[in-house]
Amino acid sequence: MSELSLHEKYMRLALENARAAQGQTAPNPLVGSVIVNDGRLVGIGAHLKPGEPHAEIHALRMAGEHARGATIYVTLEPCSHYGRTGPCAEAIVQAGLARVVVAAPDPNPLVAGRGIQILRDAGIEVIEGVLREESERLNEVFNRYIVDKRPFVTVKSAVTMDGKIATRTSSSRWITSAEAREDVHRLRHESGAILVGVQTILHDDSQLNTRLPGGRNPLRVVLDSTLRIPENARVITDGEAPTWIFTGSNADPDKRRRLEEAGVRVIDTTGERVNLGEVLDTLGAGEISSLLVEGGGQVIASFVEQGLADKLVLYMAPKLVGGREAPTFIEGLGIADMNDAVGLTGLQVKQLGPDLKFEAYFPKK
Repeated sequence: MSELSLHEKYMRLALENARAAQGQTAPNPLVGSVIVNDGRLVGIGAHLKPGEPHAEIHALRMAGEHARGATIYVTLEPCSHYGRTGPCAEAIVQAGLARVVVAAPDPNPLVAGRGIQILRDAGIEVIEGVLREESERLNEVFNRYIVDKRPFVTVKSAVTMDGKIATRTSSSRWITSAEAREDVHRLRHESGAILVGVQTILHDDSQLNTRLPGGRNPLRVVLDSTLRIPENARVITDGEAPTWIFTGSNADPDKRRRLEEAGVRVIDTTGERVNLGEVLDTLGAGEISSLLVEGGGQVIASFVEQGLADKLVLYMAPKLVGGREAPTFIEGLGIADMNDAVGLTGLQVKQLGPDLKFEAYFPKK
């Protein structure tokens, strides 16, 4: 096996370890690490949750004295600063490792190459860029959040093959199969917050929770410019997760007071309609690094038209509904010229039961 193939083999193992903690580390990145000495795997680790040791520290502790003279593989550049934990780059130097293989640089301005420089200044060989694309895809949420201080926004919908999210009479349960719906709950588990417009609450009284064994419920976010939400809505009364309602300047102050007394956080944005940019800024300030938008066609259109969406996840069922009045997953005014259509990139398609799952990325801003 060539040296590059060997590096990729161990880096894939490190990526698998990192991926296993998906949904647990926010707002920190997903990071995995393995240590190899004389062809033997002597240490392995992953970052599990904020405030706990980083992947490199777990791997170093497992390796013990076998770390000296070894090679450590890490999916993200070792940190160089003191945060909730100490700098991993210095721990690697102190452990006496001979070589560090890194998948991707850390975009955190507090690191941004400094970790690698610490290693090289100590005389440690550093190899960069092994499976970099895979590492950056794994940490797409962190990479956006740490630079912009706004959550990575995924818009999600379920449609028939003719693009409908309901019939003309608003019947929508269920468009997709149990397999696709289970995958949606996995997305919710991995997201910091889930967002809908008030119309979704009025129509479905949605709980916006995660129905997986051991699943984690995200923060629930409702856009409601005039506070039309019923006070007995389940997102207000069930206590399964915190609920934040973003509203506009015409909100009823008495209803706002009652909602706050019920434990809901009500947040004003400027103007009569909810300002989505301010929503993202507020979520980012609350260390919410990922947002799943499950709103109807108008809410999704607003995120897309304002250039605030990063990723699309679309589940398509092999069904046809038809009808001019049957709603589609993205509405709004729409474009006038096909040359102005939003071009998506990085398309991936997966089959879930009888349905197809499409994942693609919006143009970078």
